[in-house]
Amino acid sequence: MFVDIAKVHIKAGNGGNGAVSFHREKYVAAGGPDGGDGGKGGNVVMIADKNLSTLADFRYKRKYVAPNGGNGGTKRCSGKKGEDLILKVPFGTLVKEESTGKIIADVSTDEPVIVAYGGNGGWGNTHFATATRQIPRYAKDGLPGDEFDAVLELKLLADVGLIGFPNVGKSTLISVVSEAKPKIANYHFTTLSPVLGVVRPVEDKSFVMADIPGLVEGAADGVGLGHEFLRHVERCRLLLHVLDISGSEGRDPIEDFDKINSELKNFSEELSTRKQIVVANKCDLAEPEKIEEYKKYFEEKGYEFYEIMAPINEGTQKLMLAVLKNLADLPPIKQYDTEPFVKPENAAEINREFSITVKNGVYEVSAPWIMKIMNNTNPDDYESLQYFERVLRESGIIDKLREMGVKNNDSVNVEGIEFDYIE
Repeated sequence: MFVDIAKVHIKAGNGGNGAVSFHREKYVAAGGPDGGDGGKGGNVVMIADKNLSTLADFRYKRKYVAPNGGNGGTKRCSGKKGEDLILKVPFGTLVKEESTGKIIADVSTDEPVIVAYGGNGGWGNTHFATATRQIPRYAKDGLPGDEFDAVLELKLLADVGLIGFPNVGKSTLISVVSEAKPKIANYHFTTLSPVLGVVRPVEDKSFVMADIPGLVEGAADGVGLGHEFLRHVERCRLLLHVLDISGSEGRDPIEDFDKINSELKNFSEELSTRKQIVVANKCDLAEPEKIEEYKKYFEEKGYEFYEIMAPINEGTQKLMLAVLKNLADLPPIKQYDTEPFVKPENAAEINREFSITVKNGVYEVSAPWIMKIMNNTNPDDYESLQYFERVLRESGIIDKLREMGVKNNDSVNVEGIEFDYIE
């Protein structure tokens, strides 16, 4: 079963929590804080595997979670780092954030790609000791790892794509010029999934060719099979447009050519500008005068024109050498621009966004990013409360409250926790 799209949930590991601990040793007075840091959470890493050709494995398991980092310990011992979760995917797999469509990663080389980063471990209380704060009784929790719903989309890595109406001879062509063994029969939609083959026109040079099935009029709108596989044409550097030059099925080759190119344009404006070579197949069934007429037509439009009889391998070597020559002048296989995943709450935290409203005399502060700091605040520790107050001042919340007219002993509610304001 050929599967080229899969939806999964990806979660990197959370960082471990920092430890609150104090050194205890005989004859050592006031040993001081020695709480260790939490370990970093594991990343989710994707590696391209040449032995995989579909995303079928991701249809049966949808949730992928990397291990969390270990919590910090005593004696300044850091928590264990969470192991990375390795996912193997076919070459050419794109990882998209489902909610925005943003491309997180393009797994099309041998290099491992981190698609979700584990959270950093929290600091132990060792980090908060100063000359005036010698017994800090608080530490930081680890940060959460990246988490999002992803769409995995496979776009085949091929130098050359075979396009054209069904039953024009694309499968036959790829079978005679490569080791690929597609199903070949005299009816439409014999090929139900893309077929890849390695072509070696000369001993020391080769390229990858893909037979893209099911292109008919209306393919970009879901007609036939083409709408499922048009995405696989996008990476191709060169397109071989195969035509039944004999019109054996009652269609006009020029009309077929125009219809397929119209579908490419409807799917992608960029794809419609990709270089094409016109391949006239079934020449043995066509009148020589007609072939010359079609050749003149396409060459006047700037296309290279090659005559072949695929079943008997006639003219194919000349065509493959022309393909090799064209590829030498074309840019490499397309790589997609990617953007790293950014947690929505991280964006708010970086900007320290907040809003304040007054309801029934209570100043209500909405600042979701501050919840992490509040969770790490020890209300019984004076220094911990001082740190929380400093965050309120540095973020501008205190200034905004003053601007709105807050007075001593007015009630202030910060994300559900209410206290009296004291200047």
